[in-house]
Amino acid sequence: MQTDTINSPADASSAQEKRSLFWQGALAVTPLCIAVIPWGLLAGSFAIDIGLKPLEGQALSAIVFAGSAQLVAMGMLKVGAGLGTLLLTTLFITSRHLLYSVTMRDKISPLPLRWRLGLGFLLTDELFAICGHQSQKQFNRWYALGTGLWFYLCWNLSTLIGIVAGQYIPNIDKLGLDFAIAATFIAIVIPTIKRLSVLISVIVAMVLSVLFQWYDIDGGLMLASITAMVCGYAVEKTKGDQG
Repeated sequence: MQTDTINSPADASSAQEKRSLFWQGALAVTPLCIAVIPWGLLAGSFAIDIGLKPLEGQALSAIVFAGSAQLVAMGMLKVGAGLGTLLLTTLFITSRHLLYSVTMRDKISPLPLRWRLGLGFLLTDELFAICGHQSQKQFNRWYALGTGLWFYLCWNLSTLIGIVAGQYIPNIDKLGLDFAIAATFIAIVIPTIKRLSVLISVIVAMVLSVLFQWYDIDGGLMLASITAMVCGYAVEKTKGDQG
């Protein structure tokens, strides 16, 4: 019968290295965990505000684990949107994770199924920001697990605090906690601006999203995102052709 006991110095060294890499990943994502606390508080309190039970609100963070999609879905539930509209909107909001998974496919596909499923579930903007741009040689599954799992725990803990606070503090959503959403994405995006095409994409998305919001254009955020991607691709393609 197999056991998990460590029987040799090599085994001990290997286990110690895995733990070290795990905690290095957790430490690397901690600043983003701190930045997302107001976001989690908002998600938890909003769940109570729209009439969900505490367990249901916590389940959203534990199972769905997608902050922006959770907030939008709860907002749509509050105004009585249909299931089809809710699902379609959530699909569009979370579609960026498909791009994340394609980008990281070469690193994760060689791993066993349990690792692919686990890291796939934990793949968020924050995990991608930390591990998505690592080379195949730099990438380590234990480091990625520490990053993703620590963020998952922090997100759910902040949601729990928000659920509790939402039952005792009225109008918590009026405290400006939603700025944490913008602040978190700014913190994620800025370090990735290393090429002209990325810079152009960011500028176009920023300007168009503000303009579309100003003129109250339906689907403005989606249009701004698509236009930004096309502009970034065009710049990259032009540079490639010139090179």
